[in-house]
Amino acid sequence: MLRELELLEKSEMVRSYEILDYKEGSDFYFLKIRAELIDGSVLHIREFVSNEEYNYSFQWQRDSELIIRWDNAPHHKDLPTFPHHKHVGSEKNVLPSSEITLEEVLGVISSYIQNP
Repeated sequence: MLRELELLEKSEMVRSYEILDYKEGSDFYFLKIRAELIDGSVLHIREFVSNEEYNYSFQWQRDSELIIRWDNAPHHKDLPTFPHHKHVGSEKNVLPSSEITLEEVLGVISSYIQNP
């Protein structure tokens, strides 16, 4: 978890963040964060990490409008990158996506904000 918080602290895109939930055990952690970005948009971060499993959802939105959500929920089995996918602009617009990290998400957001 410390890596995620360090990334948020160092990112020029993040104005502030709040840890909404955190749980950990000997071989797992669950983290849920809401980060306010410098352009007024919000990034919702959810990660479950264990030795056997990595589940993530990074939802970037402005007001209640979805910009992009990357996740690996096990639906959309028809995609070549299953279970990894992203929703762009709406829940229904589902595209292939490779596994992505918070650091990579912040990089994508940075390029969008700096070059809209």
